Amino acid sequence: MTDERERDDSGIGLSRRRVLGGIGAIGVASAGAALGTTAYFSDGEGFAGNSLSAGELDLKLDYKSTYTGGPGRLAEVDAMYPDFDVEDLGDGVYLTGEVPDVGSLDWTTKVQELDLCDPELNLVNGDEIPVFTLEDVKPGDSGEVTISFHICDNPAWVWMTGELTENAQNGYTEPEVDALEAMGVSTDDPDGEGQLADAIDVTVWYDEDCDNVYEPGRGDDGPVCVELVLDASGSMSGSRNQQTIAGAKALAEKILTEGDPDNQVGVTFFSAAGYDESAQVVQSLTGDYASVESAIDSLPADGGSTAIGEGLLTGQSDLENYTHDNRVMVVLTDGQNNAGTAPANAGDTVKNAGTETYALGVGGTTQADLEEFASEPTDEHVFFAVDDAAIEQVFAQVAETLAGETLIYEGTLRETMEHLSEGVALDGNRSSEAREPFAGGLTQCIGLEWELPIDVGNEVQTDSVSFDVGFYAEQSRHNDDPTNPFAADSSAQ
Repeated sequence: MTDERERDDSGIGLSRRRVLGGIGAIGVASAGAALGTTAYFSDGEGFAGNSLSAGELDLKLDYKSTYTGGPGRLAEVDAMYPDFDVEDLGDGVYLTGEVPDVGSLDWTTKVQELDLCDPELNLVNGDEIPVFTLEDVKPGDSGEVTISFHICDNPAWVWMTGELTENAQNGYTEPEVDALEAMGVSTDDPDGEGQLADAIDVTVWYDEDCDNVYEPGRGDDGPVCVELVLDASGSMSGSRNQQTIAGAKALAEKILTEGDPDNQVGVTFFSAAGYDESAQVVQSLTGDYASVESAIDSLPADGGSTAIGEGLLTGQSDLENYTHDNRVMVVLTDGQNNAGTAPANAGDTVKNAGTETYALGVGGTTQADLEEFASEPTDEHVFFAVDDAAIEQVFAQVAETLAGETLIYEGTLRETMEHLSEGVALDGNRSSEAREPFAGGLTQCIGLEWELPIDVGNEVQTDSVSFDVGFYAEQSRHNDDPTNPFAADSSAQ
């Protein structure tokens, strides 16, 4: 994988991948006027010390890769990765790579909690790292890599690319010849292409909760009701308030217009000024999106305290009115609880009632604060926006988690790499119709899984494949109609 691409010859300049350096000091000469030869009438004005500095656009990657190849193969798999201490995760699954190295901590949790733009974390930044280096792959084996990427500073458009770099036959064994001849495949070219790239199945998807698992959705679970519990304290003012309103409305629209017709959404505000009990249901559960939209649009940011626990309990009181069992609460806050019921106690009440709770955070709240009331496993139910501009996309991640993660491509390894080689435009907000750039300060994950099906036989013996996967970022500001950098005619753009 690489996130650095030298493409000056194709017309992609510095402003695309990274703005290098700054625009130096630009001085405006001072203006002085002298009338005649005397000093009695004189004047001088100036504009001194002017400077302009360029911002940044830096793409950084981290990842977690696993190999499922059956129990008892730790020493064998570890030998394939001399630069990484392979770990047996149990049930024949092996951890074969992890950046950042979080030690005994959970990677999925840490990549959503850390400021991954911190240079001390040593993320993949201009390096090429093979995440799969495997020999003796057998039918039934599989592997998965979850790639987390980070746009540092300015928002950006992102493309994913890939290439099949080798599909080698590597000679023949006797069983392989028999299998290929039975399939009507020529065995005249031992140095030609093998069959492995066409036998391996690959799935690529937006892994919303970064858990290494493709989850197509809740279609079999029946209708769902979602209570939006939103912080209305004074610190939520300005762009933070507007981002929350936009994100909450997009989530509600996804649930009510694209899901089961019996889905419902309710809205609760907490910590607004004038509430008698710190929280209030402003729209009871309904299937009418217009009513929910109107309620969310009224979200204030004027409260003097933060009563998260009261918001939880009040939201749960609305969920109790739903006739189906699939109840979900989505809570957004930017601070720490300082009034009313403790969030941990309120969270226990909500979870004991059977409600699945997602905790969304921004600003002064912390991962630990959110974990106090989020459902287990917390790494799949806590979402954090480092920057206010990412709040809307945090809601979108939860919406996609509830509705089902979006597939990017599915096919054989050869088909997948051919598709990626043309450059796949990734969408920063899967809940909106139009493609959006990726916000800075937000962790987003892409999952890639390969599998050699159990019914593949001797025809792939001795075969080997190699492939590359990469990402490319380009600034989005003043760039509303970006050109695919991997298109065949991109050099002409």
